[in-house]
Amino acid sequence: MDVYTAANLANWNDRAELHATDTTGSYRIDKVLAGGSSLHELETREIGDVSGKHIVHLQCHIGLDTLSLKHLGAASVTGLDFSSKALAAARDFAARAGTKARFVEASIYDAPRALGETYDMAFVTWGAINWLDDIRAWARAVAGVLKPGGRLYLLDGHPQMLQYEARNGRLELEYGWRTPMAEPLHWDDAQTYTGDERPVKNGLHYEWIHPIGDVVNALITAGMSIDFLNEHEIVVWRAFPDLVEAGEDQFVLPAGMPRIPMSFSIGATRKGP
Repeated sequence: MDVYTAANLANWNDRAELHATDTTGSYRIDKVLAGGSSLHELETREIGDVSGKHIVHLQCHIGLDTLSLKHLGAASVTGLDFSSKALAAARDFAARAGTKARFVEASIYDAPRALGETYDMAFVTWGAINWLDDIRAWARAVAGVLKPGGRLYLLDGHPQMLQYEARNGRLELEYGWRTPMAEPLHWDDAQTYTGDERPVKNGLHYEWIHPIGDVVNALITAGMSIDFLNEHEIVVWRAFPDLVEAGEDQFVLPAGMPRIPMSFSIGATRKGP
């Protein structure tokens, strides 16, 4: 394991412990345990009817969205993540909810081998690809876990948004539009992104900005056809301090500030056979 992945794993193990005992309500734990869904309106609308589908949730973290997909009618759900502590929480939530789900510990790049089967849909959302150094390897892994005709749904923070820092009520361009693989961005955060005041012990983590063109071309090269590409003015966490609420767990830039895309979604289909 390289130094960047090792640091990110330590960081996510810490976050998993905090998120599994969420004090902020951000993860909608009680709703999922009662048989409901933690998905936001945006992804629920865009994925459409999942009834009868066999779905893999890649980078599933503590598994609440994985269980939500089952509650929304999926025939089966499988979650994959590299954090053992996140998966321990996911399995605990599944048991408490009485929801059948499979959880597999592995690197996203090893997903086809680790899972050993293919699916009707791969679900990847919110804070996923910015943790990955190799977007082409990610795209190959996505294609490798899908049946011919299987669909990817990707929803994540927009790379343009990730280039900015907020200072004195303004967004200032801070980071390049494409992060070199060997030169990741890095932060050492004392707390996690939910607003939980408890400390993160291993705050150092590394990220990469991937332009949308790179993501799209990686999927095409991996044998996927693009069904849609949407850009959105909302994001589901307070990415900048001045964001204002625009619905349940949805945030937008305040009035008077120039708009930028805050998130994007891609639907893609694996070509067959």
